[in-house]
Amino acid sequence: MHTVIDQINALKKEQGAVILAHTYQSPEIQKTADFVGDSYAMAVYASKLTGYQKAIVCGVRFMAETVKLLAPELEVVLPEPSAGCPMAEQIAPERVRAFKAEHPDIAVAAYVNTTAALKAECDVCVTSSSALKIIRALPQEKILFIPDQNLGAYVRDMVPEKEILLWDGYCPIHSRITEEDVLRARAEHPDAAVAMHPECRPEALRHADVIGSTKEIIDFMKAADRPVIVATERNVYDKLAPELPDKVFYQLCPEKLVCADMKKVTPELVLRALSGGGERMEPTPEVAAGARRALDNMLKYGG
Repeated sequence: MHTVIDQINALKKEQGAVILAHTYQSPEIQKTADFVGDSYAMAVYASKLTGYQKAIVCGVRFMAETVKLLAPELEVVLPEPSAGCPMAEQIAPERVRAFKAEHPDIAVAAYVNTTAALKAECDVCVTSSSALKIIRALPQEKILFIPDQNLGAYVRDMVPEKEILLWDGYCPIHSRITEEDVLRARAEHPDAAVAMHPECRPEALRHADVIGSTKEIIDFMKAADRPVIVATERNVYDKLAPELPDKVFYQLCPEKLVCADMKKVTPELVLRALSGGGERMEPTPEVAAGARRALDNMLKYGG
């Protein structure tokens, strides 16, 4: 593995490439990365990239699309073309287009976990770390929030001054967590705080001490003065537990909270992407223009 990582580092320098990795990527992938963060932090980073020729995005397809939209001059490569996000495919762009034609006064906010084609039909993108701020800042009083109905329900509870409509999308990983799962973990570890991602179901979130994005959960874990039950993708636990041996963490339902698509990227595939493999992101001009507008509004209202 060290040989592969050494080769990646050498090729990166030779090609003027930068490697971006999502927090859910394996520790081995994160060792190769110039940047590691959640979806919002990755978008901000991409929007400010200069001095590189190529970006290797270690994550899933919508993340690579987002980097290309925000840094169009770069060659952007997804190392594993089959690494997708099931939630990103749940809402058809045509459905949103028809909704907007019937309801022109309602803003459409798309979770960043969406395809570029769907973003192009929306007014603004949000992430779990920026959704509350952006929804509060939008001038419209009525908002359609897609695709994640769980994150949307959380936002609706936290921003009661807006009328928020929800559709039927969800994260297949976080929505696996049930209220019974959380209550069982609380009974087993009564001295622990529960930190949960807002993509979990509302009935489960009711029992959380902290509800936040991946970054917010990580910040809480680092600062906590008591044990923490971690209710998000298990790589957060897998990475922080050995890094913070003086802290006590418990992974909630480790068998449920695994995103198989995130685990498809390997150091060998990153090396191959630097050598011509992987898939280059090439949105059509029409899709790029619309999706870039929604992402620019995300950075405008969320910054």
